[in-house]
Formats: sequence, structure tokens, C-alpha cells
Amino acid sequence: METENLIFALGLTVFAGLATGIGSLMSFFSKEFNPKFLAGSLGFSAGVMIYVSLIEIFVKARAALEAFYGIRQGYIITTLSFFAGVAVIAVIDKLIPSYENPHEISHLSLDIPEKASNDKKLMRMGLFSALAIGIHNFPEGLATFMAGLSDPTLGVSIAVAIAIHNIPEGIAVSAPIYYATKSKSKAFWLSFVSGLAEPVGALIGFFLLRNVFNDATFGIIFASVAGIMVYISLDELLPTAEEYGEHHIAIGGLIAGMAVMAISLLLFV
Repeated sequence: METENLIFALGLTVFAGLATGIGSLMSFFSKEFNPKFLAGSLGFSAGVMIYVSLIEIFVKARAALEAFYGIRQGYIITTLSFFAGVAVIAVIDKLIPSYENPHEISHLSLDIPEKASNDKKLMRMGLFSALAIGIHNFPEGLATFMAGLSDPTLGVSIAVAIAIHNIPEGIAVSAPIYYATKSKSKAFWLSFVSGLAEPVGALIGFFLLRNVFNDATFGIIFASVAGIMVYISLDELLPTAEEYGEHHIAIGGLIAGMAVMAISLLLFV
């Protein structure tokens, strides 16, 4: 692998992960956010991730595994790897209490009352959200990194989609911590650090796998990444989009995301 490709792929994961900082800043400088815009953006992100996972990533994984194992066995392993990715992220979600899980963003709000009696509860909520985001960002970082290594255009698309959905997660961390401590710097840095789990996840995955990296490991990881991204889109992005906006705005964003991803892939055929 060329050093330039590794640096580019890592840069994408840093960009996607640090989008939590954007959400953190939003929670400081705005008392209100536009729920319709958030719904459309999250729907768009889901559309990009679902389309690219099923149309591009799964197909590339299948091609790599079929070249290594043969057509039938390669297809079977691709399918099993896809659902293994779904299972991994589902277990992570299950292990994190739903109220403190930023992938269950029903508690997201910029209008949190400043009451001393709520300080401990808000601080606990923010810290658990930071921990949960860090855990979730590990596989997301690996997804962005692998895509960037395989295809720079694909990597950019996935990085942007993940960055969009990291913004409300940044709010989920920084808003409660800010209101609990009255410290913007503490809230921002905790949110910032939780986003760093994304490039850390990419690096750990790369260093663990680099000595056994071939068509088989690439295909298995890529298929698993597709499963992770589809699960995140269906379990987190679309439900959150529907919660904060109208149904048709969320679905409109979804279709727009798919269309933009389709066009971008056609341009580089």
C-alpha cells in the first residue's frame, strides 16, 4: 500500500470523526436547531450509506472473495460477513443503555434547563454519551478507512455521510456536559475526544490486519463494513430523522442521498 493512500484514508477518518466538534459548537452558539434540516440531512446520510453499501461495497467485497475462494464459496462468505457486521454493531447497541446511547437520540435537545439539582444527572448522561460514541466510532472509522484505501471517491462519500450523522452525536455529548459544568471548553474537548475514536479505530484495525491483508481479508472486512453501515442507517439515522422531522422530509433526504451517490459513482465508471 502506498503511503499517500494510507495518509489520505486516515485523513478521511479524522474528518468524519471530528464532525462531533461541529455539533458541540452548535450546542454553544444556538439555542435552537432546525429539525427539518436535521431530518433531511440524516435522511440524506442514510441514503448515501445504504446505496453505497449495497451497490458498491458489497459488490466489491463479493468480487474479491469470489476471486480468492471461487464463485459459490466467495458469495456465501460475503453474505455471512455482511450479517456478521450487522451482528457486531447490534451487540454494541444492545450493551449500551438506550437512554445513554447516542444512537437513540430521543433525548437530544439544545434547550436543557440550568438547574443545579440536575447537574450530576446531566454530567453522567454526557459522559456516557461520549463513551458510547467512542465505542460506535471504532467500526465507523474502520469503514471510512477501508473505503478510502479501496477507492478515494468512495471514501470521500462515506466520510461525508458519517460526518453528517456525527454532528447530532456531538450535541448529545456537549450539551448536557456544558449545562452540568458551565464549562464550554470541557464540553467541547470531551466531544472532540469521543470523535477521535474514529481514526483510532481505523489505525487499530489496520495494524491488526496489515500482516494478513489479502483479497480474502479485504472482502470479509468490506462486506462487514457494508452490514455495519446499513444497520446504522436503519437503526439510527432514519428513526432519528423521522423523530425530528416529517416523514416525507426524511424519505426525500434518503432518495436524494441515493441519487447523489449513484451519480457520483456513474461519473467515475
